[in-house]
Amino acid sequence: MSIHIIIDGYNLIRQSDALNILDQQDIQLGRDALLDKLAIYKKIKHHRITVVFDGASAPSFTQHKDRIQGIEVRFSRRGELADTVIKNMAAMEREKALIVSSDHDIINFASNQGAATISSPVFEKKIDMAEYMAVKGIDMESEKNTGWIPTTKKNGPKKRLSKKDRRSRIKIRKL
Repeated sequence: MSIHIIIDGYNLIRQSDALNILDQQDIQLGRDALLDKLAIYKKIKHHRITVVFDGASAPSFTQHKDRIQGIEVRFSRRGELADTVIKNMAAMEREKALIVSSDHDIINFASNQGAATISSPVFEKKIDMAEYMAVKGIDMESEKNTGWIPTTKKNGPKKRLSKKDRRSRIKIRKL
């Protein structure tokens, strides 16, 4: 099952120390830096990524939907919030979506629709780690699957997560 990562663009920019500095200088610098970072991540992980921005601060020459470096970029229409666009996408994608935002309203709505959610700072750490691993040439997938190691140690009964939480954890592991 492929993952569609839907990102609350300004939320991620303003939660990030590095991107926020660029955003304060010029809003376009912040957007471009985020898209560059996501383009590198997309080359490594190949997930479908959509970034949603509020259209009120969009450049006047942009369309409402665009593709930059393989990343789908959407600006909300006049009078519409990016939150509404993200909620609509979460409702359409449901289990296929992973929503990146620290906005509790979006997180609650998306999880009620069956989408997995992750906070912006945690997602930023994940993409930074993926980039670091790629630069170092470390493949986490091959290191994870070392096989079963026989042992006599007993772990005891464990509480099993709900089906929804297990699906969400699987999506986040794929990041």
